[in-house]
Amino acid sequence: MRTIVLMLVLIIVFITPGHAYSKKDLLQQSATIEQVKSALILHQQWVPYPDYNDRAGWEKMLGETNRELLIQNGERALTHEWKVVKLTDYLEYERSGNRRIMETPLGSNVTAITHLLLAELAEGKGRFTDQLMNGIFAACEMTSWVLSAHLVLQHSKRSLPDHNDRVIDLMSGDMGSLLAWSYYFFHREFEKINPVISRRLRKELQERILDTYMEEDRFWWMAFNLKPGEMVNNWNPWCNFNVLQCFLLLENDPDKLAEAVHRTMRSIDEFINYTHEDGGCEEGPSYWGHAAGKMYDYLQILSDGTGGKVSLFNHPMIRNMGEYIVRSYVGDGWVVNFADASARGGGDAALIYRYGKAVNSELMIQQAGYLNNNKLSVSRDLYRSLQNLYYADELNQISGTQQKPPYSWYPQTEFCYMNNDAGFFLAAKGGYNNESHNHNDLGTFSLYLNATPIFIDAGVGTYTRQTFSSERYSLWTMQSDYHNLPGINGMPQSYGAEYRARDTSFNPKKRLFSTDIANAYPAAAGVKKWLRSYTLADDQLLITDNFSLNEATTPNQINFLTWGEVDITGKGRIRINVRGEQALLTYDNNIFEVAIETIPLNDPRLSNVWGDEIYRITLTAKKKSNSGKYQFTVRKSKRNNSLLLDSEKVKQAG
Repeated sequence: MRTIVLMLVLIIVFITPGHAYSKKDLLQQSATIEQVKSALILHQQWVPYPDYNDRAGWEKMLGETNRELLIQNGERALTHEWKVVKLTDYLEYERSGNRRIMETPLGSNVTAITHLLLAELAEGKGRFTDQLMNGIFAACEMTSWVLSAHLVLQHSKRSLPDHNDRVIDLMSGDMGSLLAWSYYFFHREFEKINPVISRRLRKELQERILDTYMEEDRFWWMAFNLKPGEMVNNWNPWCNFNVLQCFLLLENDPDKLAEAVHRTMRSIDEFINYTHEDGGCEEGPSYWGHAAGKMYDYLQILSDGTGGKVSLFNHPMIRNMGEYIVRSYVGDGWVVNFADASARGGGDAALIYRYGKAVNSELMIQQAGYLNNNKLSVSRDLYRSLQNLYYADELNQISGTQQKPPYSWYPQTEFCYMNNDAGFFLAAKGGYNNESHNHNDLGTFSLYLNATPIFIDAGVGTYTRQTFSSERYSLWTMQSDYHNLPGINGMPQSYGAEYRARDTSFNPKKRLFSTDIANAYPAAAGVKKWLRSYTLADDQLLITDNFSLNEATTPNQINFLTWGEVDITGKGRIRINVRGEQALLTYDNNIFEVAIETIPLNDPRLSNVWGDEIYRITLTAKKKSNSGKYQFTVRKSKRNNSLLLDSEKVKQAG
């Protein structure tokens, strides 16, 4: 297997935790604005799809099955009643924190437009045109395409859209690119009916997207005014990707187009600068498609629009960013879900394939073939929908296998994954407590047996105003006490960039990951050192906590989060049964007392993954200790082939 930054062989790697940002400026290094101008393919000649009236081209591209599916989707949208987002729907975000009350009707309209557009491209008889124009006209009549939760980007910071204050967010960008493709494919057909339709649509796109992007630099996601320590996350590539589509589809003045494209390159560079060179996505697999995935989409359309002359696909970092989604896949639809990510997923096979093909990653191509179910994925991201159609036959020819590297080490992001032939998959992390979509979770781990989660990260509930506010860490899902971590002197970890791991390392030869999480706790916890280590052997996992405190005021606690069936009736033993995979957590009854908390999951975003409830197991030390060593071993029982979590002798000094 090739040697890359993630597979450092037979050495120990130490890193100094810090902010991810390093000024690489890969895009700006690849082309000046003059070089961009000379490379641009004008008048939409870069578009690889047939024109609307090229019926033979669409029949060849779609094939009969996909053509029928698109038409069926469009037929359902023919009866769609265009929803009005009421003023009170916007205000509800401020009043109760509810986002969905305005997002749901708007989302249904966007979905209908998407299906109508694709159906008309597939059929080409004009049957869907009137209803498509209804949707476009309804969109043009809206004061804003921005979600209520994102209208904080307005000068007023309020959740009601101001017609004098243009904003670009995720939804307005998605709407802009969708309507730009609508204009590209159909503006001549619309003009045959009434020229006002095309003129109105072009005007709205100019004012809401093109002019706003060129005239404003205050939106945080642009990162033009980035200050040290500030975050750049998936918003940056997501929004810039949508903006780039709009410019390439609508603007044909070479000077204006070059200026706009280069401006997006400057902004995207800030996302790449922020991302670690190891390619880890600190937002988790659920966000990979919006972060690295949207960056890939951006780079692909930039390459297409410049005839391949502006491209980063040969850069190792871009490849690393893509392969993260493969390495974070455990199996059977389960993924490593640090931060706000869900534990279920695996990624979009079509996106993984296209990305892998672009960066020449056999790891990604094979994984895409393994995940592919030969079903077409269509979403409001029209570019991805069109790309899925364009590459469908090619992807369906691949019979891939699940890719399971024995370990993956992200020395800067501080993620470590290890697996063995006995069916163990361990994921552990260091990092710092101000990552994008952060949970206070330095040192936590997830453990899977035969692709079944045993010790888990719950993830995050349905987004509300509270999720991204000063109240975020009042939510239990964000707190270290509800991760597989210690509570020290009665205190959980704290939020902030200063709360970061120390001396994080991975030794591939010993298969040992360790990180000192002392600095993740507030000063009042009095932690001098808390070195948590994980060692994965052929048949066991060793977990060690080696600690030293200034003073012990409260007995230490060790928390484990799990699901399934939990039995604590055995003396010194806790039996866990998850979907037939059995785990036995044994602990020294002389040192720890055990308690179990049932956590009901009333939020569907959590219950759809874990069921009605999960459990927190808390081992509380019977005495206060200034220093000590806790050690646990996870192994399979040769006797009954179950998983045993066995407490080794605990050496502890008071």
